[in-house]
Amino acid sequence: MNFDDWEPVYEAILADFGFGREADERARDVLAEFAVPFDTERFADVTDSTVAIAGAGPSLAAELDVAAAADVVFAASTATDVLRDADISVDLMVTDLDKNPETAVALTREGVPVAAHAHGDNVPAVREWVPKFDREHVLATTQAAPVGPVVDYGGFTDGDRAAFIADEFGAGELVFLGWDFDDPDVDDVKARKLQWAERLLRWLEVRRDEEFTVLDGQRESIRPVR
Repeated sequence: MNFDDWEPVYEAILADFGFGREADERARDVLAEFAVPFDTERFADVTDSTVAIAGAGPSLAAELDVAAAADVVFAASTATDVLRDADISVDLMVTDLDKNPETAVALTREGVPVAAHAHGDNVPAVREWVPKFDREHVLATTQAAPVGPVVDYGGFTDGDRAAFIADEFGAGELVFLGWDFDDPDVDDVKARKLQWAERLLRWLEVRRDEEFTVLDGQRESIRPVR
């Protein structure tokens, strides 16, 4: 994802939620203090592979077979714990450190990559947790302009960011599990974030000339991001 392509979408997200770009940039710069360039060759096996993108929605436990059948598994946040408890290996955890940072620490120390994300309101978590990671296994991400070792491959929530990362590294097919865009148990802010995740996945499938089954039945009603 070229930042020039992502920036207009990013600005729309900021405007919708009333977030400040400067706060994201400060968080990015804090993350950069603890990060080193990630060896992208480690994702060579993603190229042309089927990559499962595991969300942390309530449907996850019933859809584990999707991940088990995939070549590569990228998991958002607490979906990582569910998959590992089911003896399904996770190849990348994607997290903004808000729920299970201990899992992220453990994974990096096992040599499993973690995409650690900095945004405007998680600087305390970045300062607390990222120094505990084995930084060789950290892919540092931002939603603002990339700087130094901190990259921006697109995406807003942990789940859709995982899909954009898989796309960046040449995934042949993206399959989805644990995605519940209409989860009634989330608060209003989370519901709006899920709407953006849906819109971003629609944008991604158009960019990839692919149709994601997770969007079947609602594709035509999704508002374009740009």
